[in-house]
Amino acid sequence: MELSYQEKLTLIKLNEVKRVKFEELVEKTGLDQVAVMRSVLGLQSKGLARLEERSKRIAKLTETGRKYAEIGLPEWRALRVLKEKRKVTLDDLREVLSEDELKPIVGLLRKEGWASVRKEEGRLVLEITEKGMNAEERPIDKVLKLLAEREVVPLSEVEKLVPAKELKRRKIAEEDTATERFVEMTPEGEELVRKGLELKEEVSTLTPELIKSGKWRKVEFKRFNIQAPVRRFYPGKKQPYRAFLDKLRRRLIEMGFIEMTVDSLIETQFWNFDALFQPQNHPARDWTDTYQLKYPKSGHLPGKDLVERVRASHEHGLAGSRGWGYVWSPERAMLLMPRAHGTALDARQLARGVEIPGKYFTIQRVFRPDVLDRTHLIEFNQVDGFVVGEDLTFKHLLGILKRFAVEIAGAKKVKFLPDYYPFTEPSVQMSAYHPELGWVEFGGAGIFREEMTKALGIDVPVIAWGIGIDRLAMFKLGIDDIRYLFSYDLRWLREAKLVW
Repeated sequence: MELSYQEKLTLIKLNEVKRVKFEELVEKTGLDQVAVMRSVLGLQSKGLARLEERSKRIAKLTETGRKYAEIGLPEWRALRVLKEKRKVTLDDLREVLSEDELKPIVGLLRKEGWASVRKEEGRLVLEITEKGMNAEERPIDKVLKLLAEREVVPLSEVEKLVPAKELKRRKIAEEDTATERFVEMTPEGEELVRKGLELKEEVSTLTPELIKSGKWRKVEFKRFNIQAPVRRFYPGKKQPYRAFLDKLRRRLIEMGFIEMTVDSLIETQFWNFDALFQPQNHPARDWTDTYQLKYPKSGHLPGKDLVERVRASHEHGLAGSRGWGYVWSPERAMLLMPRAHGTALDARQLARGVEIPGKYFTIQRVFRPDVLDRTHLIEFNQVDGFVVGEDLTFKHLLGILKRFAVEIAGAKKVKFLPDYYPFTEPSVQMSAYHPELGWVEFGGAGIFREEMTKALGIDVPVIAWGIGIDRLAMFKLGIDDIRYLFSYDLRWLREAKLVW
């Protein structure tokens, strides 16, 4: 029978006493509690020792009880004042009692018969009685002393004097469970020790010194059971959704996309709507569909030439278009709002200048009034991007979107539906199949209209998309409620695995 060094040491020390409390066995071996418990359980599985556990209900002092053990119960402190002054008011008792202790003390002194209570000139007056002058120790005082001396006392012993509910009501003591452990030698263990156990020093590493000195012959090498259960360890790691965003950013860069620079979460309506050829009377610009800033209310427009081209595209049209046929308002365009979609950043980048051909993307937080549920948030992330080039077609766009859904989102099924956006034509909506939620809309895409791109100084086709990556993350993290991406649930945060 193979025994570890710690099991042998535990068995030899146990043989000296045959039966012992676990805590005493820890002292005898000189090992820590965890090591001794592991050894005892190992010996028990081999039939060489027995571990016996007994649980019993106990009473132990609370913090309030410890305070009372030091300075006395409130009634005794009040009685000392009464004995000294014979007749007192509540103000006199406040010198030795807290407000919380003062509230029940009048009734308690009257109940014990230690004081009479009456009103004089509108004030409550307490006067000591003969019984109060000769007050004797009560059962509750004995329990307090007993608990102060022994810290932990069997509940049955306490309840012979005072009901446990009375001690809890006065916050003096509380109930708990104490477990006593005894370790006992079995006849098989005694027989093994009698035959002789060689206790060699145990080492876990073969060092050069052990080899040179020849000491390796006299030591015992510790055996490791790699299948033994151990305490679960949770190392520090990125929040699962944060890890997903970082992975997505890296994949897009590996695909040759350039990340756009972002200045702020707040945009003017010019960049959020006007530069995208979205008319100022469009219902999506109402407060029911977008948030608006109360203060400051307005921002600044960009350069005059750009503003005039955008004005012209709205009022009269560009590239053969007739525009929207209304008088464009710069004051409306200057209104500030939290960004409603990442496409506003596409417009900024196109106006700033791009490489042709070129591929650009951004991952940004956007804000929209909505009803929170398992597939909707009022602030969420979008990945927006565009590809600009001479010969791009709608077919190129569908190919990019499908690659997103299959390779990045891991969707098994993808479908495209016709859609409408003021700034793209043709436009398409992409949906992917989720095993729990069914078909989920991922986002929209299309070819930017020439009325938009020419106003921004671009003369070649631009294919663009905006995808709700919070929903995409649901696929990768295996969840069916979008709100879990921002959850405080420690179990999910520890165990969530990003499948890419």
